[in-house]
Amino acid sequence: MQITREQYQRIADSFPRQRGNVSLDNLQVINAILYVLEQGCKWRGLPKHFGNWHSIYTRMNRWSKSGVLDRIFTRLQEEQMISIKVTTASLDSTSVKV
Repeated sequence: MQITREQYQRIADSFPRQRGNVSLDNLQVINAILYVLEQGCKWRGLPKHFGNWHSIYTRMNRWSKSGVLDRIFTRLQEEQMISIKVTTASLDSTSVKV
């Protein structure tokens, strides 16, 4: 699950403007985040072609705290580039007979 440069251009306004000397562009970071979500791997297990895992994690964490990540995933779903369905189940051991 990766987005292309053309798809990125459609949602580029949802990302913060990159300033300074940045080694990873926003497209690389969002594709790395999508890879971790899809594969369920640890950040340290991120393939090298995505870049430094710690840099990606730090930016993802910053985006998460500032609401940028929510805005990006909303736009990705609105543009029908990705489809995410979250399903949860909860079991309470006091009510489940074994």
